[in-house]
Amino acid sequence: MKFELGRCLLKDRLIETGQSVEWLAAELLFRPERIYDFIDNKRVMPLKIAISIADSIGCDVRALYELIPEGNEGKGNQGHHL
Repeated sequence: MKFELGRCLLKDRLIETGQSVEWLAAELLFRPERIYDFIDNKRVMPLKIAISIADSIGCDVRALYELIPEGNEGKGNQGHHL
């Protein structure tokens, strides 16, 4: 099955783990603005970065975005959390 990316769930995952954007940025040697761009859906995380983020905060990489099955646009689908 093919999926479209919905909204970024990184902020939710950080809240769940009690970590901050600044902590994650320091952990990965990124500027905090880059992390905020992911959170605000201004840019999509490349797979390598998503894997590093998921490893740092202890979640599955698929938990970083809403995943919407392709072909369900306009059917009231709110996205699936995998």
